[in-house]
Amino acid sequence: MIIDCHGHFTTVPASFRNWRAKQVEFANDPVNGPSRAEAFVSDDEIREAVGNGQLRLQQERGGDLTLFSPIAGLMSHHLGNERTSLEWAEISNDLVHRVTEMYPENFAPVCQLPQSPLAPPKNSIAELRRCVEELGFVGCNLNPDPTGGYWTGTPVTDREWYPLYEALCDLDVPAMIHVAASCNPCFHGTGAHYLNADTSVFMQILQSDLFKDFPQLRLIIPHGGGAVPYHWGRYRGMSLEMQQRPLEGLLDNIFFDTCVYHQPGVELLTKVIPADNVLFGSEMIGAVRGKDPATGQYFDDTKRYVDGIASLTEEDRYKIFEGNARRVFPRLDARLKAQGK
Repeated sequence: MIIDCHGHFTTVPASFRNWRAKQVEFANDPVNGPSRAEAFVSDDEIREAVGNGQLRLQQERGGDLTLFSPIAGLMSHHLGNERTSLEWAEISNDLVHRVTEMYPENFAPVCQLPQSPLAPPKNSIAELRRCVEELGFVGCNLNPDPTGGYWTGTPVTDREWYPLYEALCDLDVPAMIHVAASCNPCFHGTGAHYLNADTSVFMQILQSDLFKDFPQLRLIIPHGGGAVPYHWGRYRGMSLEMQQRPLEGLLDNIFFDTCVYHQPGVELLTKVIPADNVLFGSEMIGAVRGKDPATGQYFDDTKRYVDGIASLTEEDRYKIFEGNARRVFPRLDARLKAQGK
């Protein structure tokens, strides 16, 4: 099987985005804001959005299953308030759930959390539990910076995050570290903010004893791990100097995806990071949607890059394409086994 661990419903109808804009506009005036019913997306609209988008490309590129979550950029936790974030998360997660119910062979659900700059992380636990326990979600996206690029909150290793980690461990689901849109003009969203966050969170963890407190916690750092695998020596050295421990110990709990959009980058990722810690991911349709003029192929067709690494063994390929996803997402493994896979 080819399991893509990183997909978002980026092709939602324009009406869904318009509803969100109106909701934010009336964040402090809910009486005059849009009703939940106005956010409804029909089955036909879902078929149009997914069938001509992610599903078509999944099949054309040789994939089998995508872990599917709401649009990362549109999570926009910095907009509105805690009430609107909860409402938006519930509506967005319910829509993703409907996609996975319509296409259970092709998509498995991953939820967004109702985070807000002024809300403690523990306030997201109820929605996490609803999604996992009631709707069968297999994981979540965790935003380490709900302020949208200004980073005014605490590091993810601060104890205010611990109740959320306790819930993740209790539910036995991993979290993908994933920021949303950037409202800071210094940081482009997908080109800077995403990669900054991936790198920053890894460094926060390096400086902490988080995994001593939560040895069962599993975190996926997407977009190829930000800068981390490509400056591995820097982080190894700092880990030894600052924490007197080998950096490799963090790999019991941290995993990286293959959302790196050129062959040399993916090859370096798989050369530096053990195959046990690399999950296939494409993020399509997402940050980079065009074709590379040098090859004529889509930048985000990341399966081609993995296929092109001659040094990978068949066992390595199995781990990257399927085995690691089933191990890191045990509820996904159970879902697949229930389907006879």
